[in-house]
Amino acid sequence: MYMRVLFVCVGNTCRSQMAEGWARHLGIEASSAGTSMHPGSSVAENAVAVMAEKGIDISKQTPSLIDDIDHITFDKVFSMGCGVQCPDISFNGDWQLDDPVGKGIDVYRKTRDVIEEQVRALIQ
Repeated sequence: MYMRVLFVCVGNTCRSQMAEGWARHLGIEASSAGTSMHPGSSVAENAVAVMAEKGIDISKQTPSLIDDIDHITFDKVFSMGCGVQCPDISFNGDWQLDDPVGKGIDVYRKTRDVIEEQVRALIQ
């Protein structure tokens, strides 16, 4: 089944980047973006590390701004949580994930694993 999915969070450095990585790994065409006027400059080091533990390299992904993406070209758009609001975007769901930024590697692992479950559910 062909599907294009967009994952949206605030800074586009952790959750949405991990979701994009999982989706691509599982054969879904995916992108991610942040709603902050100043997305992070790079993907969080801990996000890269915990995804690498699963054999998924997200080190070359880069944060981007939702305004730079044509969201209507995606089949589904999901918010990662943190009250992401975009008046122009209709979300297919909010995954309500706590932001792991500033927390330990184990929190990133738990977030990664929840994201994996959510992404796998998209293809079942």
